Amino acid sequence: MMMAATQQRTGKLLLNEPMARYTSWRVGGKADQLYIPADLEDLQEFLRNVDANQAIYFVGLGSNLLVRDGGVRGTVIIMHNVLTGLKMDGDLVYAEAGVTCGKLAKFSAKEAKQGAEFFAGIPGTLGGALAMNAGCYGTETWNVVNSVTTINRQGELNKRSAAEFIASYRHVDMPVAGEWFIAAWLTLRAGDAHESAKKIKDLLATRLASQPLNLPSAGSTFRNPQGDYAARLVEASGLKGYIIGGAQVSEKHANFIVNIGDANALDIELLIKHMRETVLEKQGVALQQEVKVIGEYKV
Repeated sequence: MMMAATQQRTGKLLLNEPMARYTSWRVGGKADQLYIPADLEDLQEFLRNVDANQAIYFVGLGSNLLVRDGGVRGTVIIMHNVLTGLKMDGDLVYAEAGVTCGKLAKFSAKEAKQGAEFFAGIPGTLGGALAMNAGCYGTETWNVVNSVTTINRQGELNKRSAAEFIASYRHVDMPVAGEWFIAAWLTLRAGDAHESAKKIKDLLATRLASQPLNLPSAGSTFRNPQGDYAARLVEASGLKGYIIGGAQVSEKHANFIVNIGDANALDIELLIKHMRETVLEKQGVALQQEVKVIGEYKV
């Protein structure tokens, strides 16, 4: 299951690494192996040498992710602080997968490019935003994507047009299985740098006022049903402040689960289940989970 010993690599390979260090909830068991690439070429070389039967998981900031307490069988590749290229490429903004969404928003504003301000409200990297079509305040990632570069298990790069992907609410259908996002070119309108900067400032102020940013969380737990809000449904079901173990439905935003100090992944997963079942019983709405869950239960 491990890497070939002969592989020449410049990145960092860690065995039995606690995933709690790499997730925004600060929970999660150990990954069999975790790799932090030095650069794109190093990542390509690493992928060429991974056992073909081994599961691979790409992780950015670890937001929108729950790793179970039993850990992850396979390899986790950490992209945050790795692929961080960010520049203008003609009229397009080019950003690599490890760039934080907040940094992308500010860069685009500084370049007088309008339409990327919403990225300031997404607590993750561009790679994760592309993978789940992340969005907020009425705009989604794939609304502004022109093309992307992907990588496969053989370390091969492919440039693909946005037209090859089918993006829907918090979901993207990949044209080829077994590929991950490496970079994207974004089409943004010409705008005013000061106006965009003000939009970002206002958005961040709204986020600070409405979300529990002082405690470990993973963003929205459930997708918003059409014509309604998951937070409203959870709050109307009397669940605001509800606690299981060290996990709590935020008293500030009912679609957030926060770690109030000593939560484990099972606490959070049980709370998600309770929220879903209660909302279905009391509101008649089956909420769809936005948080991705990986790994195994602790035995």
